[in-house]
Amino acid sequence: MNSDRIRQQFAFCLEMDKEKKIGRQTYLSDGVRKENDAEHAWHMAVMTLILSEYANEEIDVLRTISMLLLHDVVEIDAGDTYAYDEEGKKTQQQRELAAADRLYGLLPSDQKEKMRALWDEFEACETPEAKFARTMDNIQPAMLNAAAGGKAWSEKGVHLSQILERNKNTANGSEALWDYSRENFIEPNVKNGQIKKG
Repeated sequence: MNSDRIRQQFAFCLEMDKEKKIGRQTYLSDGVRKENDAEHAWHMAVMTLILSEYANEEIDVLRTISMLLLHDVVEIDAGDTYAYDEEGKKTQQQRELAAADRLYGLLPSDQKEKMRALWDEFEACETPEAKFARTMDNIQPAMLNAAAGGKAWSEKGVHLSQILERNKNTANGSEALWDYSRENFIEPNVKNGQIKKG
């Protein structure tokens, strides 16, 4: 056993525990508390196992799940940038790139390259796997927001136009899941006033 290698791997694994402390703006389905990044990643991984048949193109499910488990770890350093925080978005890329360098840099060089490549692939959103991962990243919070009675949307005063802009590429990974999300999660909350029109 290579003692340096396993020490680096455990250092990364221990650092990942901090993801459990990164709060998000999405409530759990019961609307009592908000989820954290680790819960978000786990939930999308399970959803991918169940919903991958609806991908527009055939995907490597394990690769997609790997992307989803890794894509938000940068928020350990960079923090969560709320989907509709226009000010935060201005520095998001810079903060997240620096975080990716540090966090994936904890790993042995071969794993650093592999994990960073998965993160870069997710960010580029060009492969079928990355497109589907992005679909999950947008649909999971919509599902939870709807289940919680639109509470987060209402609290933040979110407009339909903001949601549609945020989801402009969601159908690229799965037209069927975007249609379902729009019809079952978003439109009912526009009708009941939890999402503002316009």
